[in-house]
Amino acid sequence: MKVLVIGGGGREHALVWKMKQSPRVEKIWCAPGNGGIEADAECLPADPADVPALVALAEHLSPDLTIVGPELPLVNGLGDAFRTRGWPIVAPSQQAAQLEGSKIFAKEFLHRHGIPTAQMYGVYDTAEAAASALSRLNRPVVIKADGLCAGKGVLVAQDAASAEDFVRRVMDQNELGPGGKRLLLEETLEGEELSFIIVTDGQHYAPLVPTRDHKRIFDGNLGPNTGGMGAYSTDALLPPTLRQKILVSIVEPTMRGLASEGVRYQGFLYIGLMLTASGPMVLEFNCRLGDPETQAIVARMDFDLAQALSDLAAGTLEPSQLKWKPGASVCVVIASEGYPGKYAVGKKIDGLTSVKSINGVEVFHAGTQRQGDSIITTGGRVLGVTAAGASIDGALSLAYEAAAKIHFDGMQYRKDIGAQAGRVHAVGD
Repeated sequence: MKVLVIGGGGREHALVWKMKQSPRVEKIWCAPGNGGIEADAECLPADPADVPALVALAEHLSPDLTIVGPELPLVNGLGDAFRTRGWPIVAPSQQAAQLEGSKIFAKEFLHRHGIPTAQMYGVYDTAEAAASALSRLNRPVVIKADGLCAGKGVLVAQDAASAEDFVRRVMDQNELGPGGKRLLLEETLEGEELSFIIVTDGQHYAPLVPTRDHKRIFDGNLGPNTGGMGAYSTDALLPPTLRQKILVSIVEPTMRGLASEGVRYQGFLYIGLMLTASGPMVLEFNCRLGDPETQAIVARMDFDLAQALSDLAAGTLEPSQLKWKPGASVCVVIASEGYPGKYAVGKKIDGLTSVKSINGVEVFHAGTQRQGDSIITTGGRVLGVTAAGASIDGALSLAYEAAAKIHFDGMQYRKDIGAQAGRVHAVGD
């Protein structure tokens, strides 16, 4: 089997690494890939947002399976473009991808099908209208840009000044581009977050192991939101009663709702949840795997991922084939100085070779590039140090031991990933 992976971040490196282990896979391409993926796959230059160019690339390569990592090609309709040509691909349709491409579309979908979510206060097309509504609402209030904003389109506004500043930057100064043309205001939910991701062929579905992401840049969940500074997975995140509650009140109604609207959803569906005192509620949908959740998830996979995804693309997913290693896993993201704001690139990374001596650890590359014999930084999130162990403490110990061996100028990472793992399962159970 020849496999094409679209994307070039840590999520895609983790997918490539896992699929390379399959005895069925003889060739992997990654477009565009990165400095670490180069060691596991043939990297090809590509713009993941350019659907016609990706179609032309696939026409040339003739892959047996294509897997899409990032959201932009999904929202741009890559899944439809491949399926109309009869090419196997793991990707929801453009219509289905609106669940991530438009937060307003997703919120209205949730309300139509009676799926638990935060109360919506309103949708606004101008800064003046949004600011006027904010003046009448109690805080904290959640402000969401409607479109894709690379993880930077949501603010939990604690006061009037921060709320108005965000609205002006997004709508008047166009800081988030077209994704910020419309704003959604909704109530703030209290509780612990949980990433509940399923994989589905449109008829059958299987939940992946539960994960929790850490969005804020600094320890203690302080500082601005990021694309994700780390994640961990342990079955303690999801006691059986809570798992059943999520399946019955959220997953099943979502699948039925999509089917009732004529949408056959095929691919990964990430359901971001808040575990509130009154039960789990949907914060957001993503139409692909999370990053860095993927890195923690693949570390616990005990099945042939390439085979499972090939079955999914053919509409014959067998959920019972998805087996999982017991214990826990963790991914610690190492980022550039200044991220999630402006950051420098081109910093030489040292210590990657020494990490290979630590059993149970993999370093997945995100923002890197090979330059001669060296690996240099090219992005905000640079590396995802990922470890698996018999316990969350064991996995954390390995990951942080490995992270301490890596160095580049200005690197930063959180020291408290998974620190609250011992108490999270009590919330929302």
